[in-house]
Amino acid sequence: MPYPVIPSGPGVTRQVLANDPALMVVAFRFEQDGVGASHSHTHVQSTYVQSGRFVFTIDGREFEVGAGDAFVIPSGATHGCRALEPGVLIDSFAPRRDDFL
Repeated sequence: MPYPVIPSGPGVTRQVLANDPALMVVAFRFEQDGVGASHSHTHVQSTYVQSGRFVFTIDGREFEVGAGDAFVIPSGATHGCRALEPGVLIDSFAPRRDDFL
């Protein structure tokens, strides 16, 4: 059963790709200048840049990533991003983000 595409912020949509209580995989699609608002959560997050270029801020540290890059955001870290060009992020959350269901 496919999950719906849901607006997730200015110029951003999200779609759950797979989920289990222990793990969730989500695609975030960004228009150019789309913003993933700064936030934090208890989940450990792994982000893979499928396409595009992004500026991320994690706990005040800013860095740029592009297609093929991947990194981990620790539990409780304040983070957000802005798309420098259209792109897709594939995020995995452990455990599952029940608020996305």
